[in-house]
Amino acid sequence: MRVAAIQMNSTDDRDRNLAVADRLVRAAAADGASLVVLPEKWSVLGTPEQLAAGAEPLDGPAITWARETARELRVDLVAGSIVERPDPPVREKRSNTSVHVGPDGAIRAVYRKVHLFDVEVAGTVYRESDGEQPGEELVTSELTAGAPAGPVGLGMAVCYDLRFPELFRILALRGAHVMTLPSAFTLATTRDHWEVLLRARAIENQCFLVAPNQIGVSPPGNRSGGRSMVVDPWGLVLATAPDEETHVTADLDLARLDAIRARLPSLASRRPGAYVWPEPRMEAAA
Repeated sequence: MRVAAIQMNSTDDRDRNLAVADRLVRAAAADGASLVVLPEKWSVLGTPEQLAAGAEPLDGPAITWARETARELRVDLVAGSIVERPDPPVREKRSNTSVHVGPDGAIRAVYRKVHLFDVEVAGTVYRESDGEQPGEELVTSELTAGAPAGPVGLGMAVCYDLRFPELFRILALRGAHVMTLPSAFTLATTRDHWEVLLRARAIENQCFLVAPNQIGVSPPGNRSGGRSMVVDPWGLVLATAPDEETHVTADLDLARLDAIRARLPSLASRRPGAYVWPEPRMEAAA
């Protein structure tokens, strides 16, 4: 099956972002992709105030467009992530939400980012939790468009989740063959960590990773590093995007995945009974 990662330079201009997404998704489908994945916060990316203003429900314009487009093009579309408007009393803050839409236009799965980006990178402080709340559930789904012999397991993650290997291991154990990682990785972390971590997660879990990233500057001047990638279960990079808004495609050999898992059975060799999470270390009493 052929997959595509869409690389965008999203801003706070929703109409512009939707137009770019529409053009690139259609180009990817024309190139034969049956799974197309958009980057993180592709519909609106900007300051906390701009993100709040651009938040929308799952029946808002971004996911409505995704459903109509997936149905028209007959593709599985992972609509990156959007800023989902809170739904009191269920959620008090916004969510960073990834949506899998099937080739029939139906929403197949919804994943709300579990790990929020509260860090300092290259002198810039990011506090995703100030306006968003973490999800509480790991999510798998199934791909059907272009699947050679029945459904293919899909595991869903978003950006900062990449640094938490236990999330990906659970997705693999739940049957994921392909994992998607819509991202807005910073320029500094794209340069030094992005490829290393993507290849590690693919090797550890013997799965394909489709990882579209944002590229360029978004308000208020934050920079994303691009290099959107597709990685195979052996850790080989099948495709890398140049530094522009574009799409890249790769053909996934699912028989190769099965062969790798059979010949180097690290998933089957696990010993869960020996794995005990350590107790949290308590600070010494003053």
